[in-house]
Amino acid sequence: MSLFSDNIRNLRVQHKISQEKLSQSLGITRGRYVKYEDGTSEAPYEILKKIAYYYHISIDLLLSVDVRKIPVNDLLQLENNRLVLPITVDNKGENFIEVVTQKVKAGYLNGYADPEYIESLQQITLPFLGTGKHRGFPVEGDSMPPHADGSIIVGRYVENLGDVNDGKTYILITKNEGMVYKRLNKNKKNALVVSSDNSFYPPYEVKVSSILEIWEYVCNIGLTDEKQELTESASIKDLFLELKRDISDLKNKQ
Repeated sequence: MSLFSDNIRNLRVQHKISQEKLSQSLGITRGRYVKYEDGTSEAPYEILKKIAYYYHISIDLLLSVDVRKIPVNDLLQLENNRLVLPITVDNKGENFIEVVTQKVKAGYLNGYADPEYIESLQQITLPFLGTGKHRGFPVEGDSMPPHADGSIIVGRYVENLGDVNDGKTYILITKNEGMVYKRLNKNKKNALVVSSDNSFYPPYEVKVSSILEIWEYVCNIGLTDEKQELTESASIKDLFLELKRDISDLKNKQ
C-alpha cells in the first residue's frame, strides 16, 4: 500500500467514518473508493482535492507525510480551515520565521513537512511583514542579482498555484531540483517557465507535479556590503545610451 492509501484509511478510521458514507460524500461508488484505500488504483486530482477538503488537510501532506506522526495543533491553518505545514510560534502565539541556512538546506526536501525538523531551524521575527506564513531561504550562486551568494530571501507561503504572477520572484521547492529562487516568466497549464535575472542562464520549465512548496519573495537579508559590479550587458547598454546622447548633441549643434 502507498503512503496515500495508509493516510486516507487511517484518517477514515480516526474519524469513525464508514467507506460507504465517505464515498457518498466524495460523489463516487464505494467500490471505486476501496481501490484508493487498498492501493490498487490511483486517485485523480479531483478526488484528491475532495478528500483533502473533506479532512481539512492539504494534498501534499496526504501524498508525502505519515499524518499519524503530525500533531494537528502544530500545523498552519489556512482558508476553509485546512491544515498544511508545520509552524513555530512565540509565547504570544505569533508565527516565528524559520530560517533555512546553508548548513541545513540539504535536509529541507525531506523535512519541510516534519514538525521536529522545522522546530530545529533558526528563528527570527520581522513584525513589519504583516500577515501570512513566512520562511527564510539561502541564495546560492549568481543567477539572481543583486541578491548575493549567502543572502537570505524571506518568502511568504503561497497556498494556491493560481495565486502566482508572471514577473514576480519565488522560492520553489521541487522534487527534482530541491530549492531554487527564480523569476516567473510564464504560468502554463501544467508547468511554470522560470528564468534568472542574470541573462547568462537560460529559462526553463518546472513541472507543476514536481512542486512541493512555493514562497513569494517579500524581502532580502543581505550579508555583504560589497559594491555591485556592472555586468557586461549593463555596460554595453550604458555605452549605447552615451553614444545616443552624443549623436543627439551633434544634431542640436548643426
